[in-house]
Amino acid sequence: MTQTGSDAVHRAAAAGYMANADSYVRGRPDYPPELAGWLTGALGLEPGASVVDLGAGTGKFTPRLVDTGASVIAVEPVDSMRGKLATALPNVRALKGTAQALPLDDASVDAVVCAQSFHWFASRDALSEIHRVLKPGGRLGLVWNLRDARVPWVARLDEIVNRHEGDTPRYYTGAWRSAFPHPGFGPLKETHFSLGHTGSPEDVIVHRVRSTSFVAALPEDARERIDAELRALIESEPELRGKKAVTVPYETAAFIAIKESA
Repeated sequence: MTQTGSDAVHRAAAAGYMANADSYVRGRPDYPPELAGWLTGALGLEPGASVVDLGAGTGKFTPRLVDTGASVIAVEPVDSMRGKLATALPNVRALKGTAQALPLDDASVDAVVCAQSFHWFASRDALSEIHRVLKPGGRLGLVWNLRDARVPWVARLDEIVNRHEGDTPRYYTGAWRSAFPHPGFGPLKETHFSLGHTGSPEDVIVHRVRSTSFVAALPEDARERIDAELRALIESEPELRGKKAVTVPYETAAFIAIKESA
């Protein structure tokens, strides 16, 4: 069993998610219902199977894994987020660990799922560690929700956010793909679903941006300026202004790689 460690956690994740777990819970979108079929079909999750929710955060994705009937182990390095998961999902085994140091035995699980997390640790070391804990034929699933920037006001929203990203790993850059191909894994297979995140503008826009790691890690005055920009955007857009509920369009991208048998 490999010992856990925290040195591999990016500073934006460690600072931002510890500081703003509440906005993460309030502002993050859910996942499309079609993903349930992908979990049971492509990933093979069912009663009797075991799955790791790696980088589980506050457990936003974890109930989807529980619903498959599989035995779920949540692994999350940030204490405040793991604490919220443990409170919300007391029947899920929640462990402290990183992708490079999983607190699990060799060939002990049928699947590892990284929802909104793989870009943080996309590396050969992480994939080698995931490969170690998967059984032969085990499956790695990667899932991300991404705002649909083909909509003009969403592109303006992304512009406000992206100027603050610095060196923070992000899904949209595609840099995470450089970890593949990786010895012992077959090729990535990709599927896409559409999703709408509906709620008050304060929740689905302001708190969603506040939940972004590198925004949450900024000084208070900088976060307040971003809040002001977001509210100005809401007031300037007829689709958003004065609405009690709005829908932010998303696309969900899902990937699978299978551990090859020796």
